[in-house]
Amino acid sequence: MKTRITELFGIEHPIIQGGMHFVGFAEMAAAVSNAGGLGIITGLTQRTPEDLAKEIARCRDMTDKPFGVNLTFLPGLATPDYPGYVKAIIDGGVKAVETAGNNPVKWLPALKEAGIKVIHKCTAVRHSLKAEAIGCDAVSVDGFECGGHPGEDDVPNWILLPRAAEELKIPFVASGGVANGKQLVAALALGAEGVNMGTRFIATKEAPVHENVKQAILRATELDTRLVMRPLRNTERVLTNPAVERLIAKEKELGANIKFEDIIAEVAGVYPKIMMDGDMDAGAWSCGMVVGLIHDIPTCKELIDGMMAEAEAIIRKRLPGFL
Repeated sequence: MKTRITELFGIEHPIIQGGMHFVGFAEMAAAVSNAGGLGIITGLTQRTPEDLAKEIARCRDMTDKPFGVNLTFLPGLATPDYPGYVKAIIDGGVKAVETAGNNPVKWLPALKEAGIKVIHKCTAVRHSLKAEAIGCDAVSVDGFECGGHPGEDDVPNWILLPRAAEELKIPFVASGGVANGKQLVAALALGAEGVNMGTRFIATKEAPVHENVKQAILRATELDTRLVMRPLRNTERVLTNPAVERLIAKEKELGANIKFEDIIAEVAGVYPKIMMDGDMDAGAWSCGMVVGLIHDIPTCKELIDGMMAEAEAIIRKRLPGFL
């Protein structure tokens, strides 16, 4: 299958593995890339630019296919060494970067000069148009269903994707709620040129996370995610657990007076405990409603091959029957 996304990134299938904290290690990215998609290393999971450089080198030892790096630009007092991370990406010969968070315009000239293609994650059409205007090569359009931060507009992909298609000239992929070939075909029909998957890739054999995480995803249904930090206008979709329910109780109790410090125990520094140690009640972790569609733990190749076979069968066999 050829789309503007496969052509842009030089990949076989229009499937991107989104950046995920303490999931997007070299093993994950290489497995997706070897299966014909675009694997992504999560830059800020690496504590220093030097660590990221080593992770890029590890990934290059595992695959000769294109892979990318996610770089999330966050506000905060302890600003990461972004110049160092960008230099590690360029020096590592990476040719694709997934940016997220704040506007990446400051970093685009250096990335572009190095021949790197940039896809920016957006939760609204207006943000997507801004990404196009500043020179991003593509956009990942994240609907309200997505795990992580869905923005504050609450627009699901059934509306968001065709709206993006009405406005954008650059290619975009559908992100949020995607797990199978049916949804890939639906995304293409709505104007996208491919899909970005996060939660679905955590439930694969190669995902370098604790088995407890994968089993939690298998047990969950589409009703088991919660929205937290909404009063702080930093909404995050997470899988429910006792820590999440405590967090929600605090939000209800404190109302408009809540501060980040009030919930720090449930959200700060929890990813290593969950993803690496398997402590599933340690805190809130990003997870999409798509868990309701995840019923197995395949290899990345099995997952991607299965999605593409299903998509092709729908396009070649089922849809023509309606004409």
